[in-house]
Amino acid sequence: MLNINNLNAGYGEMSVLRDINITIDEGEIVSVVGSNGAGKTTLLKAISGLIKSKGTITYNNESLFSLQPHTIVQRGVVHVPEGRKIFPEMTVLENLIMGGYLHQKDRQKNLERVFSLFPKLADRRNQLGGTMSGGEQQMLAIGRGLMGNPKLLLLDEPSLGLSPLFTDVVFSSIHTINKSGVTVLLVEQNVYQSLKISNRGYVIETGTIVLTGTGEELLNNREVKKAFLGM
Repeated sequence: MLNINNLNAGYGEMSVLRDINITIDEGEIVSVVGSNGAGKTTLLKAISGLIKSKGTITYNNESLFSLQPHTIVQRGVVHVPEGRKIFPEMTVLENLIMGGYLHQKDRQKNLERVFSLFPKLADRRNQLGGTMSGGEQQMLAIGRGLMGNPKLLLLDEPSLGLSPLFTDVVFSSIHTINKSGVTVLLVEQNVYQSLKISNRGYVIETGTIVLTGTGEELLNNREVKKAFLGM
């Protein structure tokens, strides 16, 4: 579904990603794990067209390089950013409707899908987003992403700053979303939780892929255990 070859990206004169190669097959959950500042967020921004990059990014055999971000969303690649980035002065329902502005004919069906996945959002549909807890806002951010009819969902640090309870809820929802037919590219610092639900994973350090394997292989890798799991 997604092929990234020799990707280089950064900000101005600052290079962040160097010769990144990643493949994602339809139906997979693929994790990119690494420490803060390793280049994970930059990778997702490059895929979704938010920053300029060099190399090749093809989605369903179509290059994404020439496309604007909103066109990439129309193709089915939806990015849920780090830090949630909800609209705090808008209600839960208004936030969700904004997420589906390119797919208005599917609005009701997608709302029902989101409310089924996150019943708490249904209960609080008229509550202002900014008054919700961090975990509830993360549910809203993921729900807003689902309103865009994703075929490939890019999730940037969905567990960041969450309690263990909400972290479990978020990772359970990612698994459910994947089982419904959505391919997931998951960027995370929570290495154990992300690799546990992933078909495959990549470890990134200072803008370079240093390890790859199945989720289970990476969880059992001595270097991964030492660097990320405190073992």
